[in-house]
This record gives sequence, structure tokens and C-alpha cells, in this order.
Amino acid sequence: MAAAAGAGLVFQFRDARWLPDPVLGPSPAVRTPQPVPLVIDNGSFQARAGWACPDPEVPGEPLLRFRSLAARSRGARGGAGAETQVGNDLGSPEPLRWLLRSPFDRNVPVQLELQELLFDHIFQRLGVSSQGCVDHPIVLTEAVCNPLYSRQMMSELLFECYQVPKVSYGVDSMYSFHHNRRQEWSGNSLIVSSGYQCTHILPVLEGRLDAKNCKRINLGGCQAAVYLQRLLQLKYPGHFAAITLSRMEEILHEHSYIAEDYIEELQKWRSPEYYESNVHKMQLPFSSKLLGSTLTSEEKQERRQQQLRRLQELNARRREEKLQLDQERLDRLLYVQELLEDGQRDQFHKALVELNMDSAEELQSYIHKLSLAIEQTKQKILQAEVSIEVDVVDSKPETLDLDPLGSEQSLEDVESIHEFEPLFAEEQPEVEKPVTTVEPVFNLAEYHQLFLGTERIRVPEILFQPSLIGEEQAGIAETMQYVLDRYPKEQQALLVQNVFLTGGNTMYPGLKARIQKELLEMRPFQSSFQVHLASNPILDAWYGARDWALEYVNHEEGWITRKDYEEKGGEYLKEHCASNVYVPIRLPKQAPRTTEALAPAKVLAASVGNPCDLA
Repeated sequence: MAAAAGAGLVFQFRDARWLPDPVLGPSPAVRTPQPVPLVIDNGSFQARAGWACPDPEVPGEPLLRFRSLAARSRGARGGAGAETQVGNDLGSPEPLRWLLRSPFDRNVPVQLELQELLFDHIFQRLGVSSQGCVDHPIVLTEAVCNPLYSRQMMSELLFECYQVPKVSYGVDSMYSFHHNRRQEWSGNSLIVSSGYQCTHILPVLEGRLDAKNCKRINLGGCQAAVYLQRLLQLKYPGHFAAITLSRMEEILHEHSYIAEDYIEELQKWRSPEYYESNVHKMQLPFSSKLLGSTLTSEEKQERRQQQLRRLQELNARRREEKLQLDQERLDRLLYVQELLEDGQRDQFHKALVELNMDSAEELQSYIHKLSLAIEQTKQKILQAEVSIEVDVVDSKPETLDLDPLGSEQSLEDVESIHEFEPLFAEEQPEVEKPVTTVEPVFNLAEYHQLFLGTERIRVPEILFQPSLIGEEQAGIAETMQYVLDRYPKEQQALLVQNVFLTGGNTMYPGLKARIQKELLEMRPFQSSFQVHLASNPILDAWYGARDWALEYVNHEEGWITRKDYEEKGGEYLKEHCASNVYVPIRLPKQAPRTTEALAPAKVLAASVGNPCDLA
């Protein structure tokens, strides 16, 4: 798709803003005859939520899709007005890039306070109408081989905070595998799941995950976006601030592809003809107005007059506000003075303390000064109104009151201005010169373009060669070979008959062909294998979880009830076809104290006896 673009094409950055999620009204079908399960695909890049309801009135697709991010705005001074925004309510991530927080460390949720914000956002926007609790069963995805501590905290959050009746945990790639499973497929598969933070190689035997032989590569879409940003910032240092992570993700999604043979593809890019026909030009936003554009004297004069009027209006507004505040203060002081005249001395002295004054003489002096200040402000307002009505034609500086505080110009300032008048007069041209158009010496639009050449294949190649970014890890091909070598040859042949690709980071054009090439190199001569790509690598995990919820909603298999949580702990997991393998915590038992160990202690106690006897 991206590799087939024609020569000389210029692509615009969309810079699309996220639209806030609407608050959906509760549908009666999700509560009758009983509350239906709520399916949440809790991804490190994007969260997806919707109902698992057989009723055709309820959409069979995720109703909410938003980035798993939250940001707390600083608000006004003193912390007042600060609020927390989640997901699409952020609008655009770039202005808040340094305030963004995610509940995930790699692909494991560890910040449960932020995870609670995501859950609150989901339940509120889906219109969960139950009071004080969420009475819908929850189907939640989790990471492969999720740590028991993370599951314990998640179960504690769901059961203690939201009072859910039951919950089920499953692996997103396993849900996607079962959703895409065909009748001719066996229960054996080798799943390659690549997401935003990690890439997993998962062997599946007889429809169940073989957790002992799962492997993880700490590379995904996040590392690719950061790598592309560094490459382009080094290539175009003049556009350092314009090369943002959001734009890099857009380039990865729409303009990158994986080469079937990386070295051979690089050789093609050395050809100028191939480069010109395959380079993608990304247009950065810019202003077409030249800095050296000339203005006529009339336009300059009009601009000066507009600025002068704006300053005069600003000064008049400030004077009126100051006059209003002073008048209110004067009314308050006159009211306190009337208390003294009426003989209410107790209230008068109390008012003086509130005003931080000591005597009636100080009050009278302050009233006199404030009255004079109000009269001066009124006179300045009248003078300003008269000066605004006069159209200024001469461009020479005038002695207008532009001081925001309303201070008068001194005589020395006026004289200094008259001293510089000959200088201004010499600068004024006697005859207006014709306006000449300034032609740019280069193409301004082309200067603001990013040329994507080998970056289109170099960045996705880190999945197969992590050493390109300095990571001491094995790539996808090496990890697949390592996982297959842990099985006998008969099981290897069964696993490679269905190599299944899923996850948002597997949508690069050319990935399937690259996996086939790598398998052809690592498998024995004339051996067969098949590679399948998920029908929708991004949403198939949610669809698979929905299919499981509809099938097992009335079964006990896979559901953790509140009774199970209270009896067996938050880390407890009921296994099912798409779940992790539950490995309970086995604490080492303390060895009982034998009689041989107790004998020396008894002898020592008998030998010591009573301290009084020894004395």
C-alpha cells in the first residue's frame, strides 16, 4: 500500500485531533434479563471497551476506543481548577507530552491509580447505571505470563472498588487466535504477537498456551517511533520541534514497510532512479508569508494607527477598572466614617482594625488622598476620550498618555522627543518609491518537507535486527528458531503449520512475506509451513474476548467470583482456552523442630537452673 505510491507525491500530515468520547445512554438490552458482560481490551497503546450482548440492537463492536493515557492539568495558580483528562478528552497529545502518564510499564499495568482513571472513564462513557457498583461481569485482557502481583492489584481494584460480581482474565493474542481459527486449523500454532511495547512468541499446543516456552522481545511500535524521530531530527535539525512522536507514528502506520531482503532493498535505494520513484515527501506546516515582504507607507501608517487605538483602548479600560475599585474603596471608608459620626464607636474601632488603621485621623487622610486620586483618574478618562476621537495622521511620535499606570509625562521627556524629531524627518522619504516584490531564492514549501527514503524500511527492521538501535536482544526470526528448538521435530512440524501474526505492529506491508522467507531459511529442506495474518490485527483480540464471553457467560469455567477472590486471593486465576497458566505462590514450609534439636536447649536450661541458687 505505502510502497506503491508514485514518484513525486507529497503527503500532508493529518495532525488529527482526538474527538472526546460521547456519554452513551444505558441500553435496556444490556441489563435484561440479566446484566451482560463488559469486554475490555486493556492494551498499552489503546483501550477498547464494549458489550458482549446477543441482542442485535447492541453493536457487536467496541463502543469506546481511546489511548491509554491520562494527564492532570496544572490549572490556575495555587492548584485551583486542576482536572484530569483521559484518552480522547486530551484532544492532542503533543501540547501535553510531558504531562502524559500511562498505567503500563512495558505491557504490564503497575500504576493502579491511573488504571482506575481508565476504568472510571469506561464505565462513565458506556452509561453504567448501577448505583455504587458495577454489576456487570468483566472480561479483561492481560499480558502474557502476567505477574501475580499485577493480577492481584487488578482483582483488588475490580472487586473492592467497583464491586463487580465476577471477572475473567485472558491473553489478547489468544483471543485473537481463537477468533480467527478456522475449521481446518489444528489446535497447534506459533503466535507472533507484536504490540506497542513488546513482541511475543507464543507456542500453542492443543489449543492451550504453553507458557513455559513463551518468549518476549522488548521492542514494539513505541521504540520504532522514537527511533524514527531521532533519525529525522538528526537529518533535519532545522525542524527539530516539528518532528513530533505523533507524526512519527503516522509515518509508521502509513508510509513504512518491511523489506523481504533488507540488504538487497538497501542496494535498490542506492539507485537515483529508484530513490526518486519511491521517496515519500512529508509536508510540514509552514507560513507562505515572506519575512521580507514590503508594505506601502499607507499600510504602515494604518498599522500604526491601529496599534495606537488599541493602546488607547487598553489604557482607558484599565483606568475605568482602577476608578471602579477606588470608588468602592472610598465608599467603604465613608461608611466607616459615618459610624463614627453616628456614635457607634465599637463598630467603628472594629472596622478600623479590619482596615489595618490606628486612628480616625489616619482614616480621614486616606479618604482625602483617595478622593484626589479618583478626581485625577476621571480627568484622564475625559482627556483620553477626546484624544481617541481625533484621527492621527502624522507619524511623528506624540506626547500621548500610554502609560498603563496613568503617570504623566515629564517636561524632560517631551524635550528629548523634540530633539529626535530631525532624525525622524530625515528618515522619511520625500518621494514614495515603487514597491518591488521580493522573490524567494529557494522553494519554501520544499524546505519544509521531510524526505523519507531508507527510513521507510530501516525503522521497522529493528523487529528483526534490534542491534540497529543498540539493543542486545534477538530478533523475531532468531527467537522463533529458539522456541522451535525446545520441541521435538514432530511438534516443530505441527507448530509451523500455523504461524499466526496478530497485534497492531504486524500491519506493516511485507511482514508476512518476511516471516515466510525466514521460515524457509530455518526449516529443513522441502518441509512445509503456513503463515496467517489476523483479519483485523488491532480489534480481533476484543472480538475474540466477546465471542468467549457470549459462549461462557453462564458457565463457571474461566470466571473468578467474589467468593474465589476472598478465599484464594487476588492473584488467583481460573484457566480457560485463552488464559494464562495459573502458577500459585508456593511458600517454603518451615521444618518442624525435632526432639534432637530441642534436647541441647533443655540441657542448657537445666544446667543454668535458678539464678538465685547460683548466687
